[in-house]
Amino acid sequence: MDPFSDTLQRLREAFRSGRTRPAEFRAAQLKGLGRFLQDHKKLLQEALAQDLHKPVTESEVSEISLTQGEVNLALKNLRTWMKDEKVTKNLATQLDSAFIRKEPFGLVLIISPWNYPVNLTLVPLVGALAAGNCVVLKPSEISKNTEQVLAEVLPQYLDQNCFAVVQGGPEETGQLLKHKFDYVFFTGSPRVGKIVMAAATEHLTPITLELGGKNPCYVDDNCDPQTVANRVVWFRYYNTGQTCVAPDYVLCSPEMQERLLPAMQNAITRFYGDDPRSSPNLGRIINEKHFQRLQGLLGCGRVAIGGQSDERDRYIAPTVLVDVQQTEPVMQEEIFGPILPILNVRSLDEAIDFINCREKPLALYAFSTSNQVVKQVLARTSSGTFGGNDGFMFMTLNSLPFGGVGNSGMGKYHGKFSFDTFSHHRACLLAHSGLEKLRGIRYPPYSVCRLRMLLLAVETHCTIL
Repeated sequence: MDPFSDTLQRLREAFRSGRTRPAEFRAAQLKGLGRFLQDHKKLLQEALAQDLHKPVTESEVSEISLTQGEVNLALKNLRTWMKDEKVTKNLATQLDSAFIRKEPFGLVLIISPWNYPVNLTLVPLVGALAAGNCVVLKPSEISKNTEQVLAEVLPQYLDQNCFAVVQGGPEETGQLLKHKFDYVFFTGSPRVGKIVMAAATEHLTPITLELGGKNPCYVDDNCDPQTVANRVVWFRYYNTGQTCVAPDYVLCSPEMQERLLPAMQNAITRFYGDDPRSSPNLGRIINEKHFQRLQGLLGCGRVAIGGQSDERDRYIAPTVLVDVQQTEPVMQEEIFGPILPILNVRSLDEAIDFINCREKPLALYAFSTSNQVVKQVLARTSSGTFGGNDGFMFMTLNSLPFGGVGNSGMGKYHGKFSFDTFSHHRACLLAHSGLEKLRGIRYPPYSVCRLRMLLLAVETHCTIL
């Protein structure tokens, strides 16, 4: 028996009834989501600590506060976003009404990952609710404590005729994907993304894929090594390196490597103490499977900093690897942990060639005191996002779209981009029911004179009225 059919039928019927379309209903759902975040902040923080040993500061900043900010922005701008968007007209349509209407797709499926299980689940939900959709939420079963809070508590704050949380692992997700949805939003690995996309293709369902990849970080010789080290160490080991936009490797000259290593050791000690394992500011690997995978990567190249691990605690120290070969496993897969390889290049051109010979990353970083160097990296590469002389602070700006390109994903969200992603942009032209003589030039029998008049009439720059 299909465990999801009744739930999906209930949601579809609610959408068809028009229940989710009014601005008042959408705002009520967004306010409910905001109350959930405020009422259960401590519960969410405890769940995140149990799942990932996530520090309260990281939970507050990157999980709860950013999500609340998205809710607030959507509530503030909802009616503006929903308004029909007028478009320019040609002479032939001057007396008509032409506009874009933002309509909800219908029944939306959001599949989220375990590394930021609040943010990456609820930020897409904000866009889906604001756009007037019914939503099925599938949080990751790997971050089980957060999943439980989302499944048991969140539905109490939303209309359960229009919203549902489903639980389970890969088997249940596979069953869910056999159903037809009107939009699918997936965050996870490229490998699973291909599976989700194949399932969506069966129903010709539009999809957003927020994936990952190996994010390069180029460090120019013209840098203050301690400043670079502070920033790279912070955003590499944030959430214990389990961040899709974290730098996956550093490219720099041998000379800069010699200057950078002691600066990175200094930053690690200042941030996490002489014994990072006892630091309250460093999380843990999500589970045994991922710990074993990461421990295997510690054998690549040579450990220059860190390298310690404890299987019982799922602890891996902030680690820097040098003398790494391009063919080693640590350079063949997204690391997704507190390990950072440094590879040497002789020039900016070589670094750019290295980056461009690989799949397009979700994020790319460049550090230099020369604006020209940073701008060259930006101009001559492609990535989902780009950071010059800093880490992933662009994630705090809901005025910027977030999404990948190529192997790192397709589609974008955050702020109004989320609303647009979950909205069908319907082209509309409302013509006058009369004035038939004015439209006569388009009808047969055709003539050269009528052709000239018709071409003039459909030129988009004609704005007589």
